[in-house]
Amino acid sequence: MKYNKTVTIKDGRECILRNGDEADGQIVYDLFVETHAETDFLLSYPEENSYTAEEESNFLKEMTDSENGIEIIAVVDGKAVGCAGIEPVGKKYKVKHRAEFGISVLRDYWYLGIGSALTAACIECAKEAGFEQLELNAVAENEHALALYRKYGFEEFGRNPKGFKSKITGDQEVVYMRLELK
Repeated sequence: MKYNKTVTIKDGRECILRNGDEADGQIVYDLFVETHAETDFLLSYPEENSYTAEEESNFLKEMTDSENGIEIIAVVDGKAVGCAGIEPVGKKYKVKHRAEFGISVLRDYWYLGIGSALTAACIECAKEAGFEQLELNAVAENEHALALYRKYGFEEFGRNPKGFKSKITGDQEVVYMRLELK
């Protein structure tokens, strides 16, 4: 899928939201490592990254060529500051109506509306791709993220009290959320 839109963020700067493409492999790889080092709310730690910048390039090419998956990069002042994406849960009939949503933004760019813009863009792309349901997992302590998802209509459908093991805090409760698109 392809996407390109410019939004104005809360500090008045422009933020370009565009699909990542093959040439962005190193940029998105570096962004992944940095965002995953800055917070304990994401799925993994930077040292657990099991792919290379070249493999990230291949993934971004797949997403650009995909009819129903996308990875969107947020760029402010020429710097990639966040990314979000949707991927099908599966190809089989029983799950092909569902997509998974993931997002990360550099800490210095939190609270500027970038997460909101990326979320809206992914919802738009999920609807365009024909998905009926968008799903995500979030750490229960990440109240700002949960508020953002609720703002866009995501509803909680379950919790796992020991969903993540944090190196810092121990057990983390994971909240499962979904958004009906149709």
